[in-house]
Amino acid sequence: MSAVERVTVELSVVLGRTEMPIRQLLKMGRGAVIDLDANHEDECWVFANGELIARGEIMMVGDRIGISITRMTSAAEL
Repeated sequence: MSAVERVTVELSVVLGRTEMPIRQLLKMGRGAVIDLDANHEDECWVFANGELIARGEIMMVGDRIGISITRMTSAAEL
């Protein structure tokens, strides 16, 4: 195994945001829907190890959801 293959990177994608009281969050069960401040045309944020690295668009690939990177970015742009 090469050194590159041993590197771990945690990827996160933020589709939107919302605010709600903790008590409401704790009452939610599996399959609950959370309304976000975004719609399907808005950009999403792509983070690697907690650092903003790119912006992208949500796309469907068959029955899967994917992200198409539209531009590379920095944390200062968040």
